[in-house]
Amino acid sequence: MTPDVQTLYAVTEATWPSAQTQHLGPVTLRDGKGGGKRVSAATVARPITIEELTAAEAAMQDLGETPLFQVRQGDDTLDALLATKGYKVVDPVNLYVAALDALTVEKPPRVTTFSIWEPLEVMREIWAEGGIGPARIAVMERVIGPKTGLFGRHKDQPAATGFAAIHQGIAMVHALEVQVRHRRAGMGRLMMLQAAHWAQEHGAQYLSVICTKSNQGANGLYSAMGFAHVGDYHYRQKE
Repeated sequence: MTPDVQTLYAVTEATWPSAQTQHLGPVTLRDGKGGGKRVSAATVARPITIEELTAAEAAMQDLGETPLFQVRQGDDTLDALLATKGYKVVDPVNLYVAALDALTVEKPPRVTTFSIWEPLEVMREIWAEGGIGPARIAVMERVIGPKTGLFGRHKDQPAATGFAAIHQGIAMVHALEVQVRHRRAGMGRLMMLQAAHWAQEHGAQYLSVICTKSNQGANGLYSAMGFAHVGDYHYRQKE
């Protein structure tokens, strides 16, 4: 059975983990150590009261964070409450998943894509060009379980990098970055194929990925490759 969105939320947390989590009643607070919204946003286990929201806001501010929540499917009550308190929607994303048996029919050309861990210096440089710095690489290093860096070449030049990890039979790709001068050459597709083969070799059955809704090119790529859209989430951040 195709994994549902709730399953992918758990995969996301395991394959792109926060530095620390803290439970404050129904609210899970996260310390991302500068690793971005995904590892810093709070989530809720059930609808929360205004008093619980106020307590969560204070705790986030104590961590030096601007109050930020990840609003998942089923969190309609939270979404409405945050809207009334001046939280704005930020970065809506789609979650996709595909069976590896379908993705691994095709292999990338030889010496085009590689699975490598630890990341090479050139991989770090490509990430840095795309705004993925040491704090996000630290997120990758925190992952427990099978993981790998992804490296791609185009016309005998370094061209792309990414990261993949597995949780309970489902691999997820993160931080996929193709250098500007090598875009529109099919590198994104080849990198996803590389991730699929690596994941299958390490016992996974599915490959998943998160993509901002505004990234039309990437959303189109995943749809064309046969990934199923299984859900979404967005953030709300206090201004």
